[in-house]
Amino acid sequence: MTQTFEQWCGDLEARLSRNQQRLTPQRRLIARVLHGHDGHVNVDDLHQLVRRKDKSVGYATVYRMLKLLEDYELVQTNTFVDGTARYEIASKHHSHHDHLVCKECGTVVEFENEEIERLQELVAAQLGFDLVDHKMVLYGRPKLGTCCAKH
Repeated sequence: MTQTFEQWCGDLEARLSRNQQRLTPQRRLIARVLHGHDGHVNVDDLHQLVRRKDKSVGYATVYRMLKLLEDYELVQTNTFVDGTARYEIASKHHSHHDHLVCKECGTVVEFENEEIERLQELVAAQLGFDLVDHKMVLYGRPKLGTCCAKH
């Protein structure tokens, strides 16, 4: 179950408050646009989306807000084929998922697979570890007859 914007923003406000910071109107706008975005957005794209709603929001403000959200573990950062950091909402109510990235066009497909999760736990245990976190990214090319965003 994914958190609503109000729930997620409440978590953000609580963390900001604990650090004697506040949720300014610009920060709230950035948070709302990011939370409403479906997929993985980079700082440039997020800046453009935010500026459609408020031209006064600068690139540095968006960048600093993403770093703050990352520090507070409210976004997850991934770097895929092009080497650009991409951000997505990460909350305790957002189910864990992995990624498959098209090597041709860079399309990112999210997926969940219980067997893969079980095997990762098993491998960690066999190597003497308790698995506490992981990211898995698979890279591939479309099979003949299949299509992705730019094909």
